[in-house]
Amino acid sequence: MGPLSLDQIEQHLDSENSRDRMVALAHLRHFSPGEALPLIKKVLDDEVLQIRSMAVFALGIKATAESYPILIRLLETDPDYGIRADAAGALGYLEDPRAFEPLVRAFYEDTQWLVRFSAAVSLGNLKDPRAQTVLLEALKSDEVVIQQAAIAALGEIKAIEATDAILDFAGSEDWLVRQRLAEALGHLPSPKAQSALKFLAKDAHPQVAQSAEFALQRLSERLETPELGLREGQNPLE
Repeated sequence: MGPLSLDQIEQHLDSENSRDRMVALAHLRHFSPGEALPLIKKVLDDEVLQIRSMAVFALGIKATAESYPILIRLLETDPDYGIRADAAGALGYLEDPRAFEPLVRAFYEDTQWLVRFSAAVSLGNLKDPRAQTVLLEALKSDEVVIQQAAIAALGEIKAIEATDAILDFAGSEDWLVRQRLAEALGHLPSPKAQSALKFLAKDAHPQVAQSAEFALQRLSERLETPELGLREGQNPLE
């Protein structure tokens, strides 16, 4: 079956069959954000949670000026924690700097780990260096997935000052934590990061070792290019 037209998508979204509505949302990928938005809004309050989740995600992918306020409302007021988590994640796709403070509040105030996880991931997507404080706090979480998100996000915001803090996870028993660490270190040009990546490149888990090798190559290239590596005057051991 070829792509549905906008009229067909609208008809499918009005169907009582939830599968029709899911298919319709998937076909919106073929259209511009402006064309997709009115149809996405039709199912933001759908009775089927999976459809609501798809619609919230679509607001981040098909970004318009209306996406931000809708996602903020969902993040701050929706009673379903899954939808709040979806909204936090979609805000990261927008890469809108206005989302920084709402995401920080969500991390500190929401009681559900999934929302806090999504907020940490999106803080990395924003590339805002102000997120370093909250992400360092996230490293102390009892939830391993939040630790993973924080490590990755600290790499995304290029928080070189946080290198020592994330290096504490080099001996983690969770291979996904070690993989996130390897990926993050590839964004943090310093001799310490380079040394840690050489260690992780020998990791017993092949995906950790592969990620470390890739990151080590990236880091070597950055360290050889002064304007992409250490800031001028920075002590490489700081």
